[in-house]
Amino acid sequence: MLRIRYGGPAVGACPAGGDEAESGHERRLHTAREVADDLATDAVDREQAGKVPLDEVSRLREAGLLTLLTPAEHGGGGADWRTAYAVVRTVAAADGAIGRLLGCHYFLSFGARFFAAPALTARVERESAAGQWCWGGGFAADEPPLRLTPTGDGYLLDGRQDYACGVAVADRLAVRAARSDTGEPLAVLVDPARPGVTCVSDGDVFGQRLAAGGSVEFDSVPVPAGDVFGSLSSDEGVLPPFAGLAVPTARLVSAQFCLGIADGLLCEAREYSRATHGSRQLPGQGSWPGSPPQDPYTLTAFGELAVAAHAASALADQAVEFLVSGLARGEGVGDDECAEITVLAGAAEAAAARAAQEITTHALDVIGAGAASAQHGFDRFWRNARTHTLREPVAPRLREVGGYWLGGAHPPFVLPG
Repeated sequence: MLRIRYGGPAVGACPAGGDEAESGHERRLHTAREVADDLATDAVDREQAGKVPLDEVSRLREAGLLTLLTPAEHGGGGADWRTAYAVVRTVAAADGAIGRLLGCHYFLSFGARFFAAPALTARVERESAAGQWCWGGGFAADEPPLRLTPTGDGYLLDGRQDYACGVAVADRLAVRAARSDTGEPLAVLVDPARPGVTCVSDGDVFGQRLAAGGSVEFDSVPVPAGDVFGSLSSDEGVLPPFAGLAVPTARLVSAQFCLGIADGLLCEAREYSRATHGSRQLPGQGSWPGSPPQDPYTLTAFGELAVAAHAASALADQAVEFLVSGLARGEGVGDDECAEITVLAGAAEAAAARAAQEITTHALDVIGAGAASAQHGFDRFWRNARTHTLREPVAPRLREVGGYWLGGAHPPFVLPG
């Protein structure tokens, strides 16, 4: 395994707020790079073993990355989404599945801010920071809904969620459930240690083996009223525009994950090519593949892949800036601004997904026959990217972008898994 320093370009501009904010951003990125370097040392072996990533989550917890987004007054790191996205991208470059796990944790642990009342949000964030919770689950609407039945002092939760990220390691699950009496979809917080919760790790996947994904079943699980955040209804006028920003926030988690995978493979392909071919500068060696780095075909291929990565990264950076600005406006954000941010985030996700697929496929051609060796684990980048894009396909994002630019149609409120 080549020893590589992970950590691509910082996502977005430097945080606003002066030198103190900038130094905090860089400090956390430094921590993320150290964690990424640590994960990279045995990434191939761990990925091939496919064990539940308990040790990996412990590394994130010890580094303070799980509480990164929690406000300082509630016991967390007090970082913003610019920093969180940069951390996800950095970790994903070294270990895509752990980057995905961390990104889902950030989005779900931030969910109370979108869907819950301020007092409930503050309580949950304090408890999450104090317990160093790792969050799993998902709010996707494309599965049969879980059922939430009101009781005298709370609810009972029943049903099955076929896929949820992080369920095998989660301290808390955030899921979507429909009230049995009204059908209204709600965001619900569940302690997986409660009786009636059964989590089954998904070991039968070819990618994202360390994302701790799987199914989860709920059998009359008691849910206190205080653990129900609020509505996830897509009906017009139910949610304020600020809650609608949950969609682009999640889309940009997906984009940063894809960009991190692209960064990681480009970095490893470059170092492998240098180490393997850099000393062989004999006349007449210019065949494809297996040629020295000076070969024009190799240079052109690396150039095309680098352009794809930079273009997708620039679009994601722009989307992050728009999102952070919208989040800062809070309840002052309007429907039109929310729609614009959502479209831009969807475009960024589509571009990043395409770049990840292109890079993880064609970088193997640049590497040549050595890419087939299991000891290098180059294939894990493609498998992680492809597994993700199967679950989050590009086509719906393109339809949303097209509908907005052609007719001004606002994207629907559709949360990913």
